[in-house]
Amino acid sequence: MKEIYTEDTIKTLDWKTHIRKRPGMYIGKLGDGSSQDDGIYVLIKEVLDNSIDEFVVGNGKKIDIEIKENKVKIRDYGRGIPLSKVVDVSSKMNTGAKYDSKVFKKSVGLNGVGIKAVNAMSDFFEIKSFRGKKIKKIIYSKGIIKENYEIIDTNENNGVEISFIPDKTLFVDYKFIIEYIEIMIKNYTFLNTDLSIYFNNKKFFSKNGLRDLLNENMNSSGNYPIIHLKAKDIEIAFTHGKQYGEEHYSFVNGQHTTQGGTHLLAFREAIVKTIREFYKKDFDNSDVRTSIIGAISLRVEEPVFESQTKIKLSSKYIDKNKTKIRNFVIDFFKKELDNFLHRNPETAKILLNKIIESEKERKAISGIKKLARERAKKTSLHNKKLRDCRINFNSKHKNRDESTIFITEGDSASGSITKSRDVNTQAVFSLKGKPLNTYGLTKRVVYENQEFNLLQAALNIEENIENLRYNKIIIATDADVDGMHIRLLLITFFLKFFPELIQRKHLYILQTPLFRVRNKKETFYCYDEEEKQKAIKKVKKNPEITRFKGLGEISPKEFKYFIGENMRLENVRMKKEDIISDLLDFYMGKNTLKRQEFIITNLRTE
Repeated sequence: MKEIYTEDTIKTLDWKTHIRKRPGMYIGKLGDGSSQDDGIYVLIKEVLDNSIDEFVVGNGKKIDIEIKENKVKIRDYGRGIPLSKVVDVSSKMNTGAKYDSKVFKKSVGLNGVGIKAVNAMSDFFEIKSFRGKKIKKIIYSKGIIKENYEIIDTNENNGVEISFIPDKTLFVDYKFIIEYIEIMIKNYTFLNTDLSIYFNNKKFFSKNGLRDLLNENMNSSGNYPIIHLKAKDIEIAFTHGKQYGEEHYSFVNGQHTTQGGTHLLAFREAIVKTIREFYKKDFDNSDVRTSIIGAISLRVEEPVFESQTKIKLSSKYIDKNKTKIRNFVIDFFKKELDNFLHRNPETAKILLNKIIESEKERKAISGIKKLARERAKKTSLHNKKLRDCRINFNSKHKNRDESTIFITEGDSASGSITKSRDVNTQAVFSLKGKPLNTYGLTKRVVYENQEFNLLQAALNIEENIENLRYNKIIIATDADVDGMHIRLLLITFFLKFFPELIQRKHLYILQTPLFRVRNKKETFYCYDEEEKQKAIKKVKKNPEITRFKGLGEISPKEFKYFIGENMRLENVRMKKEDIISDLLDFYMGKNTLKRQEFIITNLRTE
């Protein structure tokens, strides 16, 4: 039966209904707070961006942030919203001061959506504007005005205070992870030197900008002191570390563009071009950029991003005069980096030696890499080892951030996941047996070892980590000793050769249930002993209790429950103080007695 298409089919939604019906258009995925890019953090960012824009144009050097339970409060000390416009700014789409480029010439929020989206997606949303010793206050719920207070006198300093509680019907069982919020705040301070942000009374402040950012994110000292260069509308910092691959941080108008864009491409091209010209040698691109850790911050007039979440820059030009971003960045490098290397011959010498070392290693394994590619081709990767998802048949698919790959052990587990997965977004890679312990080995092993060679090819990270085909890499192993061992060996592999995958929060552990408790009417899946006891009380009489020994014992029908909306993931995270070489040496090295002592001392007996 054909659907009837008439005038009644055409509907116009008001602003708040549209936002709540299509939240992904405004904040990306909703999530529960377990991932750094979940919607609850975007809500905080949307409010903070306005406060940062005030600081950038010279108003207010302090921002206060407080989170108690699920309530967020952000107070800046800028000029405050004109009091007669507080309703419009907080509840009328496409309304704001940032359309006037004279006021906010190089702002990140240009479309007048930001806090309106926060308003519509919050159970409670309160906005106060302090201006000229007067205050205007409005309270909303899900975008609907509940209280609209009259303008009254106040002794408060100018500025804006916004408090909100995310709507629990949109953000189900969410929780804020303090570490993620602190990372966001640190980035704001790195990009806005002399700005003080107080988060739950803890002060965040940066004096050295991107140099501080690199020091914060590096797990060990660089091969040479960080090269830090600044000019109007551009700041860069970089050094070469001890890791494999490249690690980049890119920003536009204070916005962390996690997927890069035109400015990052220009950075990567410019550094190679300048170094080639300085040393008068035609170095290979990869030899210059291998092991680099770099950051670029650019100020662009009216930037264009790929989406409302602003994680990838699309703009070709830096200003209305149509100065190309590529040319602007290359010219900056040619002048400033060339001058720096001439003035610092010791650093120039260390940099040259690092490039030569990378060149030697590349040539040493080039033959092995060729054989490895041929082996991967003969193995029919996409038919036997990898069962890909539809959106990633093309690795440049615009929805790559929705894709996931499960790394499983054995045919039974991979078979269950393959049958129950979402074929559009979830891929499966099957391991054969236990992978090699890569501690103490060089990258040569990645190509000589068939399993790791095929895994690297599946992830598409041989040439550049930016080519990663999946946003989430999920290790799915049995909840037993062998499964734990395989998990540790895989984490060792990623730590050793691709640590940036962990640093960028791409690596996860799949939590699978240990028990199933059921009767004829109800079924409960339990992830620990405490959950099992609670389930037994709920089932009451004659509970059937199953202990899952391996993933292969879980039927595809049941597995669909664990890898769908109810999937529990544990993000593999690193702290700044975690030095990779020390971690691997202790946990994967030959110091067996020390590890035994550590295990005995920290053994849980409950």
